[in-house]
Amino acid sequence: MAEPDLPTLTGEQKRWAFAAAALFLLAIGFLGFALNAKVMVVFAVGWVALQIFGFSGALRMAKGDFASPLFKSQVMLHVVAVGLLVAVIIRAFK
Repeated sequence: MAEPDLPTLTGEQKRWAFAAAALFLLAIGFLGFALNAKVMVVFAVGWVALQIFGFSGALRMAKGDFASPLFKSQVMLHVVAVGLLVAVIIRAFK
């Protein structure tokens, strides 16, 4: 079978794709922690679902461009979610 002829990704596209993958892995890790500790399970499940539907929808609308403003906004949305999660954890230990 012949390999599909895919365009190579630019450096910017690779960085945004890596950021999205890192955030997704962080969400999966937090989901495992939440299920094990039985805390914030609804947030953890919702965050993973939001990432799946958000990233796939953004990529579909951007025609596969990881450096499109729509995909970048999805990544930044989840960076804000990480910030809120950190704020809740800090608040819980004060």
